[in-house]
Amino acid sequence: MFGIPGKQAVTITPKAAAQIAKLMAKDGHAGLRIGVKKGGCAGMEYTMEYVSEPSANDEVVEQDGARILIAPMAQMFLFGTEIDYEVTLLESGFKFNNPNVADACGCGESISFKELPGA
Repeated sequence: MFGIPGKQAVTITPKAAAQIAKLMAKDGHAGLRIGVKKGGCAGMEYTMEYVSEPSANDEVVEQDGARILIAPMAQMFLFGTEIDYEVTLLESGFKFNNPNVADACGCGESISFKELPGA
C-alpha cells in the first residue's frame, strides 16, 4: 500500500458517494474499481469498472455506503485525490480532483502526472 498510515488514499464527496452507492445497489456490485492506464493526448487516463469482489491488493475506501477499490498500480497516482460527481446541463459524471496531476487535455479525460519521489 502506498500512502500515509491511517489516511484514506482518496476521499469521496457526498454526491459521489450517493452515486456510487446507487450504482452498487442497482446490479449488486461489490464496488467500483478505479485505476489509470496509458492513453489519451496527455499520456494517461482514469479507468472505472464494476467489480463483484475486491482483489487481494486493492486499496479499499468505504464511505456513506460507497466502496471504491483502487487498483494496485494506480495507488501512488491517486493518493490524495477527491472524487466528486457533477451534474451540469450538458453532462454528468465523476470528476477527479487529483493533486498529483501536472497537466490535463482540454476535455479533462486525459492527464499526465508530476514526477513522484523515488520514481
